[in-house]
Amino acid sequence: MTAAVTLDALDLAALLCSRVCHDVISPVGAIVNGLEVLEDENDAAMQEFALDLIKKSARQASARLQFARLAFGAAGSAGASIDLGDAENVAKGFIQDDKVALIWNVPRLLLPKNKVKLLLNLILLATNAIPRGGSITVDAEVDGDDARFTIAAKGVSARIPTHAEQLLAGKAEGGSVDAHAIQPFYTGLVARAAGMDARFSLVDDTVLIKAGPADD
Repeated sequence: MTAAVTLDALDLAALLCSRVCHDVISPVGAIVNGLEVLEDENDAAMQEFALDLIKKSARQASARLQFARLAFGAAGSAGASIDLGDAENVAKGFIQDDKVALIWNVPRLLLPKNKVKLLLNLILLATNAIPRGGSITVDAEVDGDDARFTIAAKGVSARIPTHAEQLLAGKAEGGSVDAHAIQPFYTGLVARAAGMDARFSLVDDTVLIKAGPADD
C-alpha cells in the first residue's frame, strides 16, 4: 500500500550519506586495488596498468564527490545562488561514461541553489531512465529566479525509473524508503523547497522530465 513517507532529520541524513558512499566506494576500491598491484608487482606493464587504474579511479571519485557536494550538500549559506556553469561542469564530470552522452543547452547564469540542486537530481533520475545508455539532453528556460527544466533521456529500453513518480510525490510502498529509493524521494523534497513540480512522460524511446513552478 502506498503511503506518505515520514523521515526524521537523522534518518534522512543517514540515507543520503549511504547514497553518496555507494557512489564513491567503487572508484575508491579500485584505487586501493591499484596500489596493491604497485606494491606486489615488478612487471612494468602491470605497474603501468595499475597507475592508469589509479588515475582514472581518482578522477572518477573526485567527480562524483563534486557532484554530490552540489546535488546533496549545503553548497553555500541559506539563500545562496549557484552558477549553472558549475552545475554543467559537475554533471559532465559525473557522467564520464562511454554509454551516455550529455548535451547541455542551459545558459550560464546564477539560480537559487535549490533549483540547481533539483536540476542535478533530475539528471540523476534521467541516467536511471536509460539503463542501456543513450543521450541526456538538458534544456532550461530562465526568467530571473524562475526556471523551467526539460530533460530528455533517449536510449534503447528507455523507461521511467521504478517508483520514481510516487517517490517524487513523497510516497512509497508501506510509507518507508531505503538507500536505493532515497535519491528520488530527496528530489521531491528539493522540488517542493524550490516551489517546483517535476513530471515524467514516455514518448517512444525518450523519457521526458519536465520541471516548473508548482502553481503552473
